[in-house]
Parts: sequence; C-alpha cells; structure tokens
Amino acid sequence: MGISLVLAIVILNYYIFQLPPEGNYLSMDSSVYLASIFVFGLHYTLTLLLYSSIVYALLARKIALWKHVSNFAIYNMMIIGASYIYQLSGGVPGPMDFHQIHAYVLSLSAYFLLNVFIIGLYYLITIKGNLMNVYKGIIKETISGYVSTLLLSLILTIMITTYQIYGLILLLLVTILLSIAFKQLFALYKEVSEKAIRDQRTGLYNHGYFETVMEQELTKSKELQQPLSLTIMDIDDFKKYNDAYGHLKGDRLLEFFGALIKEECETNGLFAARYGGEEFTILHPNSSEAEAFSFVNRLRKKLNDTFFEGVEVFPHGCISFSAGIIGLKTGIYDKSQFVDMADQALYFAKAQGKNLVHIYDDQSVVQKTFDIEREISEIEHQLKIFLSKDVYTYQHSKRVFEYAVEMSEKIGLNDYERKMLTLGALFHDIGKLEIPRDILNKKGKLTSEEWEIVKKHVLWGKEIASTNQRLKHLIPLIELHHERYDGMGYPHGLHSNEIPKLARILTVIDSFDAMTTERPYQKTKSFDEAFSEIRMHSGTQFDPEIVEPFIEMIMDKFYWKRNILNSELKTAQEI
Repeated sequence: MGISLVLAIVILNYYIFQLPPEGNYLSMDSSVYLASIFVFGLHYTLTLLLYSSIVYALLARKIALWKHVSNFAIYNMMIIGASYIYQLSGGVPGPMDFHQIHAYVLSLSAYFLLNVFIIGLYYLITIKGNLMNVYKGIIKETISGYVSTLLLSLILTIMITTYQIYGLILLLLVTILLSIAFKQLFALYKEVSEKAIRDQRTGLYNHGYFETVMEQELTKSKELQQPLSLTIMDIDDFKKYNDAYGHLKGDRLLEFFGALIKEECETNGLFAARYGGEEFTILHPNSSEAEAFSFVNRLRKKLNDTFFEGVEVFPHGCISFSAGIIGLKTGIYDKSQFVDMADQALYFAKAQGKNLVHIYDDQSVVQKTFDIEREISEIEHQLKIFLSKDVYTYQHSKRVFEYAVEMSEKIGLNDYERKMLTLGALFHDIGKLEIPRDILNKKGKLTSEEWEIVKKHVLWGKEIASTNQRLKHLIPLIELHHERYDGMGYPHGLHSNEIPKLARILTVIDSFDAMTTERPYQKTKSFDEAFSEIRMHSGTQFDPEIVEPFIEMIMDKFYWKRNILNSELKTAQEI
C-alpha cells in the first residue's frame, strides 16, 4: 500500500486541476496525505512525504532543488499541524468513523490555515503588499479547493479501508479524468473570456476591461508606492480619412494602428486598449511620466515613418496621433480623475497642432480654458437656483468663494489651482439641491437617518457636475470637501495626502464659514472661537500645513471687518 500511495502522490502532482474563473491550480496530493493521517497516522504519512518528494525531485529535475526542499518543508509543517489537531480533537487513526467527523474537519482546517499562513508570509516578503489584502486574496482563491480536498480525503479514507489498493486506483483514475475534463473546460472558458475582453476590430483589450485593469493597477501602485502612468492617444484627422476612402478602409487603418500598438506594448510589458472610436489607451505600470513619454514619442515617430495606403490625405502626409500622458500623483483618488487629466493633456496636444505627445501640466492645461472671470460669472448664475430653495447655501457658497480667492493669493497657488479652488468653492455644495426641503430647513438637531441623507450631497453634487463637461474638473472639490485628514471623513475615508490639496484647503474654508455664520441647528462661533476649534483639530480633521496660513489670511483680510460688524451690532442692541 505504501508504494501505491507514493506513486499516487507523484502522479497527482502531474495532473493538476485548473479551475475557472481565476485559473487557480488545485493539486489532489493533499487529499492523499490527509487520508493517510486519518487511516495510518503521522509517522506513516511523513514517510510517504519523504519518499514521494524524493521520487518527484528525481523526475522533475528542471525545477530548482531549493523549490523541492521548500515544498517538502511546507508540506511537513502542514501534515504535522493537521495530525496534532486531529489527535487533540479526539481523532483515532483507522477506518472511517462518522462519529469523529469534527476531527476530520478541524484537521483539514488546520492544514488549510497553515498553508495560507506560510504562503501569505512568502507573498508578504517578496511582494511587500498589504498583509490583510494578501490573506483575503489567498483565502478567496483557495477555499473551494480545500473544501474539495476535504471531501476527496474522506472518500479516499473510505476507499482505502474498504477496497485498499483497488479503491486507491479507482479514485486516482477518477481524479485524472476530472483533471483532463477541467483542463478542457478551462481552455474553453479562457477562449470565451478572451473574446469578452477584446476589441474585435483591433485585437486590443476593450474599454470595459481597461477600466477594470486600471482600477487594479491604481490600487496596486498606491499600496506599493510604485509609479504608474497613463496615456490616451487619438489618431489625428481620422474623419478625413474615413470621408475620403470610406469606412471599410477606415476600419483597416484602425486594425493596422491597433496591431502596431499591441506589438510594441506587449514587447515592453505594457497594457494597451481601444478606448473608443479612434482613441486608444496605454497603461504603463511601474513607469514614470518621463519613461511613458519616451515610449509613446518613439511609437509616434515609428508610426510617422510607416507607410499606409492613402496617407496623403492627412495634413502631415503620414499617419499620426496626438497623446496625453499623466503619472499617478498625490491627490489622484480615483480612475475617472486619472483619465480626465490624461484627456486634458491630449486636448492640449491637439490644440498645439497635433502629432504631439504632451505630459499633463496645470499651467499648460489652463491655457485651453475660458477666461476665469467669465466662468465665475456663468457658474454664479447657475448657482442662483439655490435662491428658490436654500438661500443659506447660496450665501455660504459666496462667502467660501471670497475666502478661497484670498487664500489662493496667500499660499501662492498657480493659475490653474486658483481657478479650480475658486470655482470649486462656488459650486461645492451644489448637491444640496437634492436634499429634501424639510431637512435643509430643519431647526432642531438632525436624526441619524437625516444626517445620512445630508452626507449624500457630495455624491449628488458629483453626479450633477458629471453631466456638464465644463464642471467635470471640479468633481474632486465637490466630492471630497468633507474628507478628513485622519481618514474619518466621507464619502471615501481618504486620509492625509490621499485627499487632493485643493480639497484639503476647501475643507478648512468650508468648516470655518459654517462655524462663524448663523445656522438653525448650531450656535454661531466668533472668529476667535473658530480659530481655536480649527487649531484643536489640526492634524485630525484639517491639514496642519493649511491651518495657520488660513488663520493668518483671515486675520489680515477679514478679522477687522467682523470686529466692525460686531461693534455695530452691539451698539444697535444698546440703543
């Protein structure tokens, strides 16, 4: 029986299950080890492990010796741990006994947890990811496999004790057939999945899959603090080519362009996708903006020098594209913001005459925008809709805007940042339009349910801004002005530099005005009381680098005004 079990383990190491959707590998040799613990005990099982490891190492010489040794050590720890738990929980080696089913389950659980712990430590050391995320991922991907292992180990226990070697051979044959069947199933699954995530015209990944991968890469880059860059490119004057030669030739141009991008990106380990129409995207993992620029500009020149039928219709006399590049920066908190910045850089490249690659820059992007005075006037006009529902919010927004203008000068924001902060200050509470009137005007303290509704105004504001192309760039300020520096804010619980700088500034301004103006459900604070409150929460609610400059600005620009108003009010009350 011992030789048969050793051979079975070696064979099972060659026939490994691969399960959709993740493609996780599942080796059934663990079921043999567990069945051996249940039937023959620890010493017999460790002997099986030793002999089967030696045989497999001789047969699989291409695998490095240290991998065989480490694999042997891991199995050794798991088998010993599972065996001791089996004994401690009352399990006795021998024929299958359903009265000790708890011992079987606990033994497998110990085997599973030891495996997860050891593999998790390996990934933590080599990849240096987040500990909890590593363990969650391993458990999610392996739990079904280990449940299958438990069932097979119990079945094998019955087969060995009842039919001995014949039971082992029967189970081995079933396992091999299952492995072959699952291999074919996984191949079919991969084929179908590949079609679902590919753009049929160009062979590149499609927009939906690009969004998924980009979100994963953003999370990974933030956790590991690695650079990540994004390129959005657009074929110049594609419509002219379509109009001149028809859509069939236009499709061939897209296919040609897609094939070139795919070849270059796969060679360099980059992720390319068709974003829509004649727009394409490239993700550059672990690459700076400069590295992304070097690659994309080289690709642009190669395309310029590559002949394609009908290129004489293009203004440049060749196929060309314009591209915008953005690197992951502090304050970029979601994929839509990442894409929007790359898109703005693309717009700038187009505006400069096309056939250019441009890296996102605040100072250059602002050049394509409208005059700030006109934009303020237009946004203020839109904001007057508050007057019909909530005069306080309109007046609050105007005061926050006034503070923002002065704060921009105080801390020396550049033109683009000044524009974003002041426009965002005007529009930051637009989402309150969706809050019911009875909650907005309630004089008493809000209930927990009412407060949850109020908190949604940041998301409603984001939705409103998303429908207007000229307001989309204000979304970070609208959505994030209630985030806290310590991560206890809403809606996402971002902390410190995860919150964009302008949103951190707006948080201080917004809170100060809320404290120092009359509101139905809270006592109005004096400027001095508000200063104390802001200082008290510096480093928790507020960015400590913004607090003191803001207070200095208020003291210089507004404090005297409030003192005069308070003095006049006191005189009027005395009269």
